Amino acid sequence: MLMPRQPVPALSVKTLTNGRFDLSAEQPERFALVAFYRGLHCPICALHLGELERLVGEFAARGVTTIAVSSDDRDRTAAMAEKITATSLRFGYGLPLPVARQWGLYVSASRGKTSIGIEEPALFSEPGVFLVRPDGTLYYGSVQTMPFARPHFSELLKAIDFAIANNYPARGEVGELA
Repeated sequence: MLMPRQPVPALSVKTLTNGRFDLSAEQPERFALVAFYRGLHCPICALHLGELERLVGEFAARGVTTIAVSSDDRDRTAAMAEKITATSLRFGYGLPLPVARQWGLYVSASRGKTSIGIEEPALFSEPGVFLVRPDGTLYYGSVQTMPFARPHFSELLKAIDFAIANNYPARGEVGELA
């Protein structure tokens, strides 16, 4: 289990247009926002990432870098970027599922074609959204077992504003209980 105020696992993936993304080399002013998504087959992911695409500039204005990551290959990732008309959001691809598990993401098996007629990969990770501090420690994390009921990025922006204004610490930092 990932713990706030503790280092997050390593994350290094190829991106569509920005070379390789390596979280340890990322230099955000305040946070790196990592949005793990299920893949091209997921219509809810397209809606979720569309919201993030529209807000990339708002996050950047607050010192937050952004990336969307999935285990999809390059072609499927490019199709997702095209589907949401991405111009600002970085897309990482080829997330190894053992790395997804290190991040606490759930892994699902294919059930064939989805409601939009796209075949699911044999295995893929479920969604998660994380804010990572420049020192590589976890500030915020949200993991889903299902494609729906995800945090809204517009609400996350408001939370970041509150955290910045109030120097709000990462919460949930208590480990094992006696």
